[in-house]
Amino acid sequence: MSWIKTVPFDEATGRLRKLYERVTGPDNNVDNIMMAHSLRPHSMEGHMGLYKSVLHHSANKIPKWFLEVLGVWVSSLNRCGYCVEHHFNGLQRLLADESRGNAIRAAIETGTPETAPLDLAQIAAMRYARKLTEAPADLVQADVQDLREVGWDDGEILEINQVCSYFSYANRTVLGLGCSTDGDVLGLSPNNSDDPADWGHS
Repeated sequence: MSWIKTVPFDEATGRLRKLYERVTGPDNNVDNIMMAHSLRPHSMEGHMGLYKSVLHHSANKIPKWFLEVLGVWVSSLNRCGYCVEHHFNGLQRLLADESRGNAIRAAIETGTPETAPLDLAQIAAMRYARKLTEAPADLVQADVQDLREVGWDDGEILEINQVCSYFSYANRTVLGLGCSTDGDVLGLSPNNSDDPADWGHS
């Protein structure tokens, strides 16, 4: 599951058990990325709070499927297969267009997002995401202005920034602790975007 000790659902007690019960999917399945936090439940709580806010919150204006595209793109750039597989499956479920989803993934895998079936604003967001991931210190104010000029408002730019930043955090959690997808159910996500406290996966 990972390179450090983790506490399985059936052995969890106290605060950890309560957090597991909030984050479980079918058959009490807990994703390995969350189980990796089991020795420090407070960090799992922080992780889930951030995840829900940047990707699964009703106050976000960008469609959730495109936030997932950004997540798959950042994860691919970071060579995090765990997050690519999880979130590509989530992307396909949300997009409900398998051929388009596959075309987006093909463009991501070849590192050519401009060839994906996305609009100009979305492709610009992909360019920003690449620079933020690969060379964050090279970003300048003009990079944000480029996003404005293709139609993103400043709140949406913040959403783009935060989902990309979150995925780099998640990728480093997975890669640094050796999380695998063994036992995970791919593509599940918290579907209740109206309640930040509802972490249930389905």
